[in-house]
Amino acid sequence: MESGKQLQRRVLDELDWEPSVDAAHVGVAVTDGVVTLTGSVRTYAEKISAEQATKRLVGVKAVANDLEVRPIFPAQPNDTEIAQAVLRALEWDVAVPHELIKTRVAAGVVTLEGQVESWYQRQATEKAVRSLRGVTGIVNHISIRPVAKAADVKSRIESALRRSAEIDARQIHVDTSDGRVTLRGRVRSWAERQEAESAAWAAPGVTKVDDELTVGI
Repeated sequence: MESGKQLQRRVLDELDWEPSVDAAHVGVAVTDGVVTLTGSVRTYAEKISAEQATKRLVGVKAVANDLEVRPIFPAQPNDTEIAQAVLRALEWDVAVPHELIKTRVAAGVVTLEGQVESWYQRQATEKAVRSLRGVTGIVNHISIRPVAKAADVKSRIESALRRSAEIDARQIHVDTSDGRVTLRGRVRSWAERQEAESAAWAAPGVTKVDDELTVGI
């Protein structure tokens, strides 16, 4: 069985390998498969990339992302300038229904609000502003409008799970009710858990996903 130190070494190696992350100031601690990332990165996008790279690894059960965003740019934009850049980014992204989104910025943290038709649109909105200069965090309060029947949602999710090469659908049970999806069962890695959750969110009409999947071989 892999020790915490061995997993810690693999996480450090993965962060060092990931081209979108400068791991020079990133610390890693591991306790029972839970990885805590500490230290600092230059952008919010880099903070998210570090988390995603860590979650890809087998043996990682959860990630606590305590990385601090410390921009290195000599002249940081103020909140008004960031807010203007956010509006432009949302307007130019074809995947974002920008007319449905309201935004505000405080101390570099962007808050997104509104109601969209799908999880894909919700994620696209967040992704559109993630890499903007000056952004130090994102609070996503965008909700999803229910549009489909529970039985249809359940069928679509189960079909998506079976199609995915990354997921062992036999180990996952899906329950649906009023746009709410509950996933139960066991997956082999955190990455597989995320893949299953993403498949659930991708179904039209899903407003909430309760991920009760456990990670383990």
